[in-house]
Amino acid sequence: MNIQKINVKFFVAEPSRVALEPFIGIFNSWIQASEGEYYDLADYGHVPSGPGIVLVADEANISLDNTENRLGLLYNRKRPLEGSDTDKLASAVASALAYCRRIEDEPALEGRVRFRGDEAVIAINDRLAAPNNEETLSALRPAIDALAHRLFGTADFTVEKESDSRRRFGVRIRAARPFNTEALLENLQKSVN
Repeated sequence: MNIQKINVKFFVAEPSRVALEPFIGIFNSWIQASEGEYYDLADYGHVPSGPGIVLVADEANISLDNTENRLGLLYNRKRPLEGSDTDKLASAVASALAYCRRIEDEPALEGRVRFRGDEAVIAINDRLAAPNNEETLSALRPAIDALAHRLFGTADFTVEKESDSRRRFGVRIRAARPFNTEALLENLQKSVN
């Protein structure tokens, strides 16, 4: 397969400690400090179980997403990636983790936001190229397993496909033990070297 338009979501560890409103100011400061990398902001914080606060960029949209009442960082890749499917997945996951780390280190949040590294959702935002069926899972399973091994090392993990065929193809990857975002980024970096 030639997958593109990869979405990655990592969940907030303690969502009850996180309000969406501060992200309007934080994302606006990112826009102002960038050289055109980020160019818009959308506030959907009023929508229950919705997309939250969205930072719009050319390469990807980044949002504090509350879909299904599970708050997390959603990285929505829009630009094409090069390499194997494993490389593309790893690149999207690494970018999502880098944004998670940036938010965790954001001074305005005073350390209140941490992301869980033991669970991630990966979806392909292209129903034509990656229909939500068993054939797509079979085609992508080697790349998904390779990515999970790179992320979690020797830890056991599970992969669960989105069961509703009306939704986009997606998988939920869960590690059998806790990880933080820093450890996952280190694991991805080590596996490249």
